[in-house]
Order: sequence, then C-alpha cells, then structure tokens
Amino acid sequence: MAAMDHLVQQVNALILRPELHDILAILKGARNGFVYGVKVRFPHALIMSIIFSRAPLKERARFIYKATKQHALNLAKFVTIYKTVLLMQRKVINQGQKEKSWDTFIAGLVGGWFVFGNRNAVNEQIVLYVVSRVVSSMLPRASLPPSSASSAPATSSIPPAPTSKALTPPGYPYPKTQPPDSAVFKVYAAIAWGAVMWLFRNKRERLNGGMVNSMQYLYLDSEVWSGLRDFLWHNK
Repeated sequence: MAAMDHLVQQVNALILRPELHDILAILKGARNGFVYGVKVRFPHALIMSIIFSRAPLKERARFIYKATKQHALNLAKFVTIYKTVLLMQRKVINQGQKEKSWDTFIAGLVGGWFVFGNRNAVNEQIVLYVVSRVVSSMLPRASLPPSSASSAPATSSIPPAPTSKALTPPGYPYPKTQPPDSAVFKVYAAIAWGAVMWLFRNKRERLNGGMVNSMQYLYLDSEVWSGLRDFLWHNK
C-alpha cells in the first residue's frame, strides 16, 4: 500500500510539472472528447434503434457500437488536432507570445477538414449542429441572456411502401435523398468548425448555452488538473 501511494505521488508530481502542461492538456482534451462523445452518442443511438429500427438485436447493437465509437473517436481526434495546431501557432508562429484572434479559427478549420470533412451520417449530424449554432449566434442578442432550452435532434426516414393503394400518402414514391457533394462538404465542415471555434474563444456569449458548456468541457477544462484523479478519471 505504501509503495502504491508513493507511485501515485510520483505520477502526480510528474503531471503537475509546468513544462509538460501543454502536451498533457492535449492528452486530457482527447480523453474529454472521447468521454463526451460516448455520453452524447450512445443514448441517442440506443433510442433511435429502439424507436425506428426493426432489425435483429445483433444488428442494432452493432449500429449503436459503431455510431458511438465513431462519434467518440472523432471528437477525441478533433480536440487533439485543434489543441495541437493552437500550440504550434503559439510556439512557432507567435514565438511564444499571446495567441492571436484568428488562431482558433485556423485550428478549428484544420480539425474540421481532417476529422469531420469525411461525409457520413454521424459527421453530417455534427456539422449541421455546429452550423446551426454559428448561424444562431448572428441573431440580435436580448438584454439578458435567454435560458437555453434543450431540443430533441431532428430525424427523418423514408417510410416503407404502403400495403395498399388506399393507404398511399400523397407524392409516393418519394425521391431518394441526395447527399451533398463530398468535396463541398469537406470545405463546408472545415469553415463551420473554424467559425464555431473562433466564436467560442472570442464571442462565446453569442453561442447557445448548451454548446458553450460542452465546449468548455472539451477545450478549457482539459487545461487544468490537480493530480492523477482529475487528469484521468474525473474532469474536476
């Protein structure tokens, strides 16, 4: 027991060394991104599979696992790239000086391009969510911050073919949804993430409260810790 306590003390001393802070903040950011991705995507995928899917349980479980894994890993990758690019800009371009206003936009642009630029169902949902927050930030602000109300994510699906002509809804059969062009979507995702990261750092009061809380957890709470416990197991 004494040996274990001594080991924990040594690890705590190591992760509290100032010269290691920037690198460890990237690692904690990746950890926070992964944890947050699991917390957000798992219940969403579970409910969607229960309500809308008629597939066997094994296929539903595979869908839940795949969607949760992709969301969690993508957030971990984005936070890692974002914080790494910020660090490189501060150390190399700004020569250790204070970060500039557009550093966050560039870091978000790079992360959005490489992580969320690949068009798939999960990435489309995330990018559309980010775009909605960027657009809503342009609305005039009230004198007092309005309370943020949570809203359920919009879903859409093509209904199955009707069993008889009498039950055929207007316009059936419906045209298949056309996804955006992959190259255009990559640019779209990069600009969206660059914009939202700039807003978070420079105009965070204009973003939705729920998104600000999640971004605080991902990008700023990962900058502080007092020991191994709140570095690895608990955020604070």
